[in-house]
Amino acid sequence: MNNRLLLIYNPKAGKGLFLQHLPEVIDMFTKAGFAVETYPTQAPGDAVDKVQYLEGEYNVIVPAGGDGTLDEVVTGLIRSGRDIPIGYIPVGSTNDYASSLGLSSNVMEAVGDIISGHPRGVDVGMFNKNHVFIYVAAFGAFTDVAYQTNQDMKNALGHVAYIMEGAKRLGDLKSYMMRVVTPEMQIQQDCIFGMVTNSLSVGGFKNLTGKQVKLDDGEFEVTLVRNPKNVLEMQEIIGSILTANRDTDLIDYFKTDSIEITALEEIPWTFDGEYGGAHTQAKIEDRRKAIQIVLDRHNRTSALT
Repeated sequence: MNNRLLLIYNPKAGKGLFLQHLPEVIDMFTKAGFAVETYPTQAPGDAVDKVQYLEGEYNVIVPAGGDGTLDEVVTGLIRSGRDIPIGYIPVGSTNDYASSLGLSSNVMEAVGDIISGHPRGVDVGMFNKNHVFIYVAAFGAFTDVAYQTNQDMKNALGHVAYIMEGAKRLGDLKSYMMRVVTPEMQIQQDCIFGMVTNSLSVGGFKNLTGKQVKLDDGEFEVTLVRNPKNVLEMQEIIGSILTANRDTDLIDYFKTDSIEITALEEIPWTFDGEYGGAHTQAKIEDRRKAIQIVLDRHNRTSALT
């Protein structure tokens, strides 16, 4: 038995139901010829350290949790400089990135897909050369909802918990004056929200980032929402987002492989739903096919070229 597998799981993700499957998961991987090592995360950032300072050789690392758990494993792997395929078991509340890749939400099916699958290269985002994100870096309205929503509420209500928490913020929107520079353009405007994404789904909303999204093309999809001047403009923005209708001058959409955002004040950012600190300057680069995700051989996702 030469194949070593590291299973890193979040005991609290997805109502904690993964723990019920843990013995069966280990048994299935073992029968497939893997020597399985398990590691339950204990606190935020725990998986980053575990992977970054990993000792020994592993054939595959399997995070089981939400997109935040995957983000930590990817961050640790990028920082380590090692090239180890990742097999993802999505058991979180929203699982945007797993949805983009067409991964099964059934735990045992996901395990089977990892066993029978093969690695495919996907892009990773780098923020100010030290923060890694797998599918979204965002600022402004509602971006703190994911990390400030109580875990128990997430477990009980799932995606509805984010909507309920976000609804509380409608009357307290803040705008940021900023200069945005890419290799293709330069603009200056007042924004209430922005996101740099590599995903078909964000916050559970599909097609929010566009319909021609590829996760391995070396480019981000960028969305910038301008500060509405009145209630009608706010309604237009909300309607455009909910219906994925891009026929509005209040939202800028474009693709780029790098972007620099400079603001007059510090802006709080989130990376894959986790708080990423406040910054006046953000330099974001796409690192094409920087990691490998194990996909089932029969996976026909449209998100890869």
